[in-house]
Amino acid sequence: MTWCELPGYWVGNEAIQNYGCRMFGGLGITLQLVVISVALGCVLGLAVALVRIYGGPVAGRVALAYTTFFRGTPLLCQLFLVYYGAGQFRPFLDSIGLWGFFRDAFNCAAFTFTINTAAYQAEIFRGAIQSVHRGQWEAARALGMRWSQILRTIVFPQAAIVALRPLGNELVIMVKSSAVASLVTIFDLMGTTRLAFARSFDLSVYLFAAVLYLVVVEAIRRVWDLAERRLTRHLHHA
Repeated sequence: MTWCELPGYWVGNEAIQNYGCRMFGGLGITLQLVVISVALGCVLGLAVALVRIYGGPVAGRVALAYTTFFRGTPLLCQLFLVYYGAGQFRPFLDSIGLWGFFRDAFNCAAFTFTINTAAYQAEIFRGAIQSVHRGQWEAARALGMRWSQILRTIVFPQAAIVALRPLGNELVIMVKSSAVASLVTIFDLMGTTRLAFARSFDLSVYLFAAVLYLVVVEAIRRVWDLAERRLTRHLHHA
């Protein structure tokens, strides 16, 4: 008996014992999707936030339109637009060498999740950056510091503390929202759970999947709480 069959053995459930290994494998795919999309979304979201604040009226409006669309439409709709819509533009994607990327369901899901979470993270970063008092900018300019230096040494460290908790919430939301990837033939945790139910008709596999999601979310929450306490420990002594 393998380690991934043990949960089913402990609770006396044959379906979990038979499909436990697949479900743990699906959990690994879910975590890959979330880590890739949130990490890339963080970079893109920060860039969009800077454009919104400092990019001027035209670029700012483009960034606003981007965040408005991806925050105001369902993630599932966006995933279907990318996954099924890419085929409509196959000749064009072939001509620029991107059809191989969009032909893969995992890549489509990772791309969609990235641009979706980037829109939310952009608003988180924008609010955090704007929370830094303008007086600090003026003082730094009076000392002759460049714009990039002010951002790197003064604004970003303070904004990171403000953004930390909302970013943790966004990560948790992405873990749960990633279940929609199962609808485009990806065997993530929810995809393997659907397969297990289709073959066993045992609802306990969905309960087991819910427990796995809960464990992941709780682990993220505890890690985030620890990181927040360490990053803000100087504030508690002030």
